[in-house]
Amino acid sequence: MKEKLDITASIVLYNENLEELTKTVNCFLRVPLKKRLFLIDNTQNKLFQNIFKKQEIEYIAVGKNIGFGAGHNMVKDRISNNSNFHLILNPDVNFQEGVIPNLIIELKKDENVSMIAPKVLFPNGDHQYSCRRYPLLSELFARRFTFMKPIFKSTVYKGQYKDKDLNNSFFAEFITGCFHLYKTNDFLKLEGFDERYFLYMEDVDICRKIDNLGKKKIYYPKEEITHVLKKGSSKSMKLFFRHTLSAIKYFLKW
Repeated sequence: MKEKLDITASIVLYNENLEELTKTVNCFLRVPLKKRLFLIDNTQNKLFQNIFKKQEIEYIAVGKNIGFGAGHNMVKDRISNNSNFHLILNPDVNFQEGVIPNLIIELKKDENVSMIAPKVLFPNGDHQYSCRRYPLLSELFARRFTFMKPIFKSTVYKGQYKDKDLNNSFFAEFITGCFHLYKTNDFLKLEGFDERYFLYMEDVDICRKIDNLGKKKIYYPKEEITHVLKKGSSKSMKLFFRHTLSAIKYFLKW
């Protein structure tokens, strides 16, 4: 019987900064574990086909933009019975080689935990509020339209767990999807991401599904990563409408 990999990871590619992506890929390749990285190319012209040629990398050309969740779901058959842990990774994330092994140690400690994620920092070292309570509609409006923030200040404050000590681990309601480390079997039990979300809210949705599985998610700030965070929906009207549509789908579902 073929021995399982310690970890697999997937990155969905579309309109990526190649320098940032290369840094992310290299971060994963430096992890001292048996591993495999899947690069899912959502571009129509296979723009990333011949860029990364390493034995531990498998390139998957989709040929069209199928979205974030559906892209990551492309690897479900490939990781089934093939890895112990699976990482959902954004293409603009950097981390030290010990982060993943240390997170795996923590994830192994509790059979009721399906997913773990580290503290997330901006490149300048500022804290990103990556672990949050499940969003309220008012909070989403306040975060999108800054003039509304004073009205819903307490809602946003509580939603970002600013009432907790974020230097300590705890079971968060949801964790943003730039870096989700799953037990592979649990990720498969969840059937991956709900593909009805093309972009945005799929990370909140899968955390809800973990709840329904009777499992938990842990925020573990002893390990840190850096995330560029594009905030595309605040800069692009097209992405803003995608975010709005996903939010509608989320609140209709949950």
